[in-house]
Amino acid sequence: MARKARTLLAVLREEQMTDTLYFTTGDGFRGAYQLDGAEGLPALVLSNSIATNFHMWDPQIARLSESFRILRYDFRGHGASGVTSGAFSIDRLGHDVLELLDSLQIARAHFCGLSLGGFVGQWLGIHAPERIERLILSNTSAHLGPASYFNEQIRVVLASNALTSDTAACLCATGFRSQYSKARTRSSPNFTRWCAADLRRTLSVITAPTLVIGGIHDKVTLASHSEEIAAAIPGAKLLLLPGVHLLNVERLEEFISAVMQFLN
Repeated sequence: MARKARTLLAVLREEQMTDTLYFTTGDGFRGAYQLDGAEGLPALVLSNSIATNFHMWDPQIARLSESFRILRYDFRGHGASGVTSGAFSIDRLGHDVLELLDSLQIARAHFCGLSLGGFVGQWLGIHAPERIERLILSNTSAHLGPASYFNEQIRVVLASNALTSDTAACLCATGFRSQYSKARTRSSPNFTRWCAADLRRTLSVITAPTLVIGGIHDKVTLASHSEEIAAAIPGAKLLLLPGVHLLNVERLEEFISAVMQFLN
């Protein structure tokens, strides 16, 4: 377990030598991203969870970059990306991805999103189907709860500008939590606005071949949430793994094997 905890610290570290690149959206947001893998390979976008940066995907890069041109990026207020004022919705986060793809002249890409990244993936599958080749939705939900609940969470975050220990406990299995609290990225105080999004009624319009991955012991995006998404998207495949929320770290081999098998 100690070895796994050190691994999590390594993949979520904020200060690391990297070839970070930047793009600017129409509303002036400056976003950070990184490219791995040879030009000419099929594009695969990796979108991470809330309160992490794109180094969350470090353990997957060596394997995935053999077959794909990997594009990973930091959300607004995360990692090396800028912080924007005012609230932003899941629509804005989805358009950020489209503007990033446009800036790199990538017409279509596979998309793999975990947690918040999975919310964005659902939005893209619904609103920009022409840009998505295959879709992987991991540890995510189409709806987490009523706006009233998240308004209170926003109030707490605005007051403290920090995530609570309860959040870390929900995101990580026992043994990962102390390392998560040390290694998580900063997050914009308006990051929780997207949580009240409700995509349930429109999931059925997603046409991209879809793999849904869920954690049997996930306390945030429950396994039942993954089951509901898979049932709503025509032809979607479902895989439940014995883990909590950051399955790409916690169940590394099973996760990457499932991704490779689905995309190849």
